[in-house]
Amino acid sequence: MRKYIKFLFIVVVLAVFGLLRIPVHKWSRQHVNYITAVDDHPLNCLSCHMYTQKDGVIAKLINADYLSPFNMAVSPDGSKLYVIAQEGNTLLVVGTETDKVIESIAVGERPHSVVIKSDGNSAFVSNQWADNVYEINLTSLKIVDTLKTGSGPAELVLSADEKFLYVVDSYSSEVSIIDLQTRTELKRLMAGNNPVAATLSPDRNQVYVTSRRTLAMPYGTPPMTELTVIDAATQRVKERKIFENAYIMENVAFTPSGDMAIATLIRPKNLIPAIQVERGWMMTHGIGIIEPGNDGRIIQLLLDEPNAYYSDPFDIVITPDGEKAFVTHSGVDFVTVIDLHAIRTLLAESTAEELDYYSNHLGISSRYVIKRIPTGANPKGLVLSPDGKYLYVAERLEDRIAVISTEEMETIKTIDLKGPSRITVARKGRRLLNNAGFTFQNQYACYTCHPDSHEDGLVYNMAGKDMGRNLANVQTLRDIGDIPPYKWNGKNSSIYKQDGMRFSTILTRTESFDFDELDALVAYIVTGIKNPPNLRYNPNGELTAAQKRGKTIFYRTHTNCGKEIPVENRCFTCHPPPFFTNMEMADVGTLSETDDPMLFDAPQLNNVYESAPYLHDGRSATLEELWTTFNDEDKHGVGNDMMKDQLNDLVEYLKSLRDAKYYKDNIETYKADINPE
Repeated sequence: MRKYIKFLFIVVVLAVFGLLRIPVHKWSRQHVNYITAVDDHPLNCLSCHMYTQKDGVIAKLINADYLSPFNMAVSPDGSKLYVIAQEGNTLLVVGTETDKVIESIAVGERPHSVVIKSDGNSAFVSNQWADNVYEINLTSLKIVDTLKTGSGPAELVLSADEKFLYVVDSYSSEVSIIDLQTRTELKRLMAGNNPVAATLSPDRNQVYVTSRRTLAMPYGTPPMTELTVIDAATQRVKERKIFENAYIMENVAFTPSGDMAIATLIRPKNLIPAIQVERGWMMTHGIGIIEPGNDGRIIQLLLDEPNAYYSDPFDIVITPDGEKAFVTHSGVDFVTVIDLHAIRTLLAESTAEELDYYSNHLGISSRYVIKRIPTGANPKGLVLSPDGKYLYVAERLEDRIAVISTEEMETIKTIDLKGPSRITVARKGRRLLNNAGFTFQNQYACYTCHPDSHEDGLVYNMAGKDMGRNLANVQTLRDIGDIPPYKWNGKNSSIYKQDGMRFSTILTRTESFDFDELDALVAYIVTGIKNPPNLRYNPNGELTAAQKRGKTIFYRTHTNCGKEIPVENRCFTCHPPPFFTNMEMADVGTLSETDDPMLFDAPQLNNVYESAPYLHDGRSATLEELWTTFNDEDKHGVGNDMMKDQLNDLVEYLKSLRDAKYYKDNIETYKADINPE
């Protein structure tokens, strides 16, 4: 009897499946076409619904815990390499003779840089997502102290006498000076916008600090980025050097003689309609040269070639004899070797007009680039052995270190850091996001406009049917997997559509990603990119008095006069937690004369404090301007009744907004705010 029942059950299932097969297949085809914006993507449910799992058993099975080496330091005797494993939250100690990891020291969240004292006994590690620096005893390999810093500590520099530690605070745009005798922060100095790196001059008198984001400028003004010069004797800012038409200055190094400092940089063409990518009219990549003294010049030279671009220059080191410089290009997996003697000759024989011309000259690099050395995926930090014979390269997305002979200018070996051997789908997607191989002649990667998977703060003239219209402020990639649609105008219903057909048609003008690549890229964006904790304005979820008052303003339903605010014009209607967006289109009265008639997708407000400028075209330099300058008709929330102190409180609350996970964990509290009854 059981056999007959089982047989009958199978027949019924097959019959039902047969009846449903055609409509289910049709529905699946329509669904995939809608998500991907193409009609030939394979019907593979797993590629979307499995690879994008963020939590649970499946997520653990399909992902892996990588190390991602980022920056390095070498011991004074050259026997050990200290490697920041950024994704592994560890400091790895590597023997340079054995090429093996000797020890792994757990440090703080998202470590950035390491510096070693001259006696080789102590190291300092900056923890960018923890707002502190660890001091590590390199004999016992133990953490012996924790030093509080500003927000987002990055590069570290020791003073000449090693009594002070300069810490670049990337999120608060400051430099913390820590007294290592009292173990306290002595002072903070204002740096450029989003500083990340620093170096001490050979005479030990100055600290140069580079920044990545441009200074606040209205659209139409050339981007300007600051290099901050700190006087080491007075511990005060001595000068602010401005690089015009340049940004993303990741690192800087001095020649041993001090005759020049050289920083990596990118020259964006955001003021020009993005229609001639093949002529370098989107991004070019190079170096900035700073000559010392009051009359010292600031010169920019390209590292690109007429038919090949070397995108996303990251780190730079200079050999002890001052004759060669090495630059990593994380977007194309190369190290460029520069002949500094040729650079000096070029500078000596060129007029100011010629040097200005060379800053956009794609062929000038043939005068001083002597070698391109291929590397593994996403090369980042560099360090030279004490004798200058070996160059160590952190291949971040390979979990290994390349060792290059500086004389032969060839990779002689690699050091495996023993990360996971398999390349997961999300890891493949991260490689794609950081690599420029999909753009014309490798001109730029996703990372170029989205450093640290965020946004570069620029407004671009993306050429459409009407030239020069519809300017676009770059939006973050952090935590966007659950908040479609995408683009300011909401035209892209999914990340598949945004990064697939639309991306290749509008931006890269090359073949789009193949299906497997697009699956991988989407998987990484959805699962691997998170907002850092907002330790600057809301370290533990406890709001200040001003932030609490601002929260009341944000969730208010009536004006100061007691008039009820229409539901559609309340702050929390368009910006409810946990992502502070309702994912709907709205007219907030911010269309300009150069915009086509359209509605705008409500942007997420998580960590909004670090996303200036604001509005779709970047017109608003600050959060305050959203209501004081660009809300005359009260379409962007009712705000004209607010007193100045109320506006201040509202802005303080907005700056306190944290990552979405925090609000997901506390969603009942915020539901009560929206519906107090």
